[in-house]
Amino acid sequence: MPSEVELKLALGNDGPALLREHPLLQSLSSTRITLANTYYDTPDDALEKARIALRIRHTPTQVLQTLKTAGHTGAGLSTRGEWEWPIDGSLDIAGLIDLPPMQSLDSTVLEALEPRFSTHFERRIWLIERNDAHIELALDQGEIRSGSRPVAIDELELELKPDGCSDDPATLWQLAAELAEHVPLRPANASKAARGVALLRQRWLVDACDERDNQHGDAQARFERAIDALDAWTDSGDKRFLDLAHAAFEALATDASQGTAIRRHAHALGVSLARPDWLTASFGRHSLALHRALQNA
Repeated sequence: MPSEVELKLALGNDGPALLREHPLLQSLSSTRITLANTYYDTPDDALEKARIALRIRHTPTQVLQTLKTAGHTGAGLSTRGEWEWPIDGSLDIAGLIDLPPMQSLDSTVLEALEPRFSTHFERRIWLIERNDAHIELALDQGEIRSGSRPVAIDELELELKPDGCSDDPATLWQLAAELAEHVPLRPANASKAARGVALLRQRWLVDACDERDNQHGDAQARFERAIDALDAWTDSGDKRFLDLAHAAFEALATDASQGTAIRRHAHALGVSLARPDWLTASFGRHSLALHRALQNA
């Protein structure tokens, strides 16, 4: 099965400008493309329930149809199945029939597919070689539109390309740490497709959570809950999600069973969230350091 290994990072307001000025990228050439995407599902959300995303992407030179599975996502890192092929412009139903993710769905699903939401953004791409890995660094800026309400796309994607000798995700985390020395960023779990679905429904992944949930689950689960809450806050502006993230970090910071590094970084993140301009380079460094500490634990 074709797969995609990618680390998604949300950027602060001045993140894109600071990224373009980062010393690591100054000697590298880049390319820019404009991408317009329409996502499809059935009226009863059959693909979403099966954790599948289907889109048609218009590039400057071709039209592509892409099917992705949710796979595994955590702390911004995702590994998922992906199938992509050129089409003539309209939805290629025949090309979907034999793909493995579609085998478990009823045949009527294909007949009911319709456009649900769209994204439009400019992508600037740098190619980096690091530790025998080929990494595509993509800066995306634009918007997701669901109905009449748009939200901004300001994110960075680090993707391991299959032509490299290494497929170790640790290389992506190392690169992210280098970028975080200058760029305000944080791990983000929500894909553009997931964000579009949340906007369409006005319901986010952590809607059912409250502060009591932060007292349960392991340390990694609390960290993931904080990331999901920050993703929800970014698109909804609902302060309860910011409060939920703060509570998740504080639960880690005050958990005596955790190591010193985990508690220290979690405390720093919780303190940062009390400020209006919390997404700083310091916040990003503590986020990545907390991830490392959790992995080491």
